Amino acid sequence: MPYVPCCREYLGHTAMPWPAILAEALPYLQRFANKTIVVKYGGAAMKDPTLKARVVSDVVLLSCVGIRIVMVHGGGPEINRWLDKVGIEPRFHNGLRVTDEATMEIVEAVLAGKVNKSIVSLINKAGGKAVGLCGKDANLISARQTSDRELGYVGDVTGVDPALIGAIVEKGSIPVIASVASDESGQSLNVNADIAAGEIAASLGAEKLILMTDVPGVLKDKDDVGTLYKELDIQTTRGLITEEIIAGGMIPKVQCCVRSIAQGVQAAHIIDGRQPHSLLQEILTDEGVGTMITEAH
Repeated sequence: MPYVPCCREYLGHTAMPWPAILAEALPYLQRFANKTIVVKYGGAAMKDPTLKARVVSDVVLLSCVGIRIVMVHGGGPEINRWLDKVGIEPRFHNGLRVTDEATMEIVEAVLAGKVNKSIVSLINKAGGKAVGLCGKDANLISARQTSDRELGYVGDVTGVDPALIGAIVEKGSIPVIASVASDESGQSLNVNADIAAGEIAASLGAEKLILMTDVPGVLKDKDDVGTLYKELDIQTTRGLITEEIIAGGMIPKVQCCVRSIAQGVQAAHIIDGRQPHSLLQEILTDEGVGTMITEAH
């Protein structure tokens, strides 16, 4: 019998009575039934066993109530661990991993193999039905080597064929996709998982794109959680980048969200995967927990 957390555990031990929680969740469950939500899974939620179990249980719950969940993942810390095991020193250029031939072999083996199948096993153990894929399967993600050749075998997404993903979700299963793709010649390429998730969400006409990170969302003051922007539209988001309120590593995440919305995704969310059951709270409650970006207020 798979483990099913109780209502109190799903709520992060809040004092709110469970009938009120279910009443609040009901309209969202009805609204998102048979809709697709793409979740980019990463950060601390992939490393901490307790957080990992909670994310997996949330994903299985959402799938069980009829929401079509598609998971996309990277795995930077695990890649670094295996590079260290084989004596390859990780290198970075402008904050991005340099992926030479030897590193690409490790990246593909770790992401499409060890990390991907670990997530699949956890979902299956929790009572879901997961199918592990990478961008190379059925040419799901097409890519070309990035123009910055200092980065090596790093890919820019040129297209997504959603047919295989669609067939899997139609059967009630959860696709789990590693962010490895290939170019026209068959060369494996390391693709940023946020960007892969955004392009997959756009190709599926997803209701939502959710990026799980290690920050609460977009903050006016990066050191003050109380300055969280709960909702932003595209125009305001671009203004915050110009004003350098959105800066550093948050810029590519936000740009990924904006691009997915411009291609038809209804809303994009940046949430803190370290917060217990942040996925459920963002999707199924009025308050939410992170930053939601939409085309316009």
